[in-house]
Amino acid sequence: MTRNVEITTRLAARLKDERKGKGLSLDALANLSGVSRSMLSQIERGESSPTVASLWNLTKALNVDFSTLLDEDTKPLHPIREILRADTTPRIQNRAAGCSIRILSSTTDVGDTEVYDIVFDPDAALDSAPHKTGTVEHLTVLEGRLSVTSGDETAEVSLGDTIRYAADLEHSIRAPIAARVLLIVKED
Repeated sequence: MTRNVEITTRLAARLKDERKGKGLSLDALANLSGVSRSMLSQIERGESSPTVASLWNLTKALNVDFSTLLDEDTKPLHPIREILRADTTPRIQNRAAGCSIRILSSTTDVGDTEVYDIVFDPDAALDSAPHKTGTVEHLTVLEGRLSVTSGDETAEVSLGDTIRYAADLEHSIRAPIAARVLLIVKED
């Protein structure tokens, strides 16, 4: 089997699987993507290769990226990638700030999406310098209440609240009472 035939066959199978997995008929995908029903049918049967423009429209309509449809092996060897046991989760004990920070995100996610479980002592304050331009922090209060400052704006949040704020400015989290949060740092 030539390389082009392999790609066409793989694309045909994956496109059909993605369409069916989303519960779409050929007509529905044609309407969403702007690719004709007959062309979709030919692509799914491996009888035709889509143009780059058609493939782009199909990936957007199916909400998948090119690699999902074209990569040779899209399934991981092991679906469960990693288990971090509570006693082995990296932890930063910041005594000066009065908080304990558990690092929940993978080391490969640093600089993209970072996830932290932070426990604050009463009267704790975690002050942070600006992160990379476009960075936003998403903080959900799991216990207690806090005061969050980003730049010159401050907001009070309590149990169950979520706040999103610019982290490319000086920012701080203050806990007048014991508190716990889930913090997601997302670079744009």
